[in-house]
Amino acid sequence: MKTKNSFLGVGILTGIASSLCCIAPILAIAAGTGSMAGAFAWLEPFRWPLVAVSIVALGFAWYLNLKSTDDDCGCESNFRFSFFQSRKFLSGVTVFVILSLAFPYYAQAFYPSDEKEVVFVQEKNIQMVEFSVSGMTCTGCEGHVKSEVNKLNGIVTCKVSYEEGNTVVEFDSTRTNVEEVKTAIERTGYKVTKIER
Repeated sequence: MKTKNSFLGVGILTGIASSLCCIAPILAIAAGTGSMAGAFAWLEPFRWPLVAVSIVALGFAWYLNLKSTDDDCGCESNFRFSFFQSRKFLSGVTVFVILSLAFPYYAQAFYPSDEKEVVFVQEKNIQMVEFSVSGMTCTGCEGHVKSEVNKLNGIVTCKVSYEEGNTVVEFDSTRTNVEEVKTAIERTGYKVTKIER
């Protein structure tokens, strides 16, 4: 059963690693350190190979668990496995890995609501700026950037798109400025590469 546990370990580690770039920002917000978020962005190109390894490892662990437990003479064995070698444990690990693999698709649910107080701003004070942002790879990245920018005073709207690699922000220029917005974006660990006013 040592082999099965090895495959379980590989399944767990690759499942977590494949979504770590989305899990880290949530942990960073919970810990109050936004800069940690981009530290695992380098794993994103390896996401799908890690997903494949995780599925194969869990599949093989299930195969080993479900195959018959006949002993050398072909007789049915009455041997009882420990909890960590049981189907219940394997089922729990499988659910955990599936949730980890799917995390990028539901990560935004963990970010603070971006609802803001309705603030009346004179139209002449509203400034719209587009920031080109590198390093975003999924909707979880969008939620992290939006969460940080919306912490600033004077933000009217913030639209983030990882597909286009940009963040469009409307803000009250009497309460915040372009440099503060840029700093908020970069605090997430992503890099502002261009600013268009």
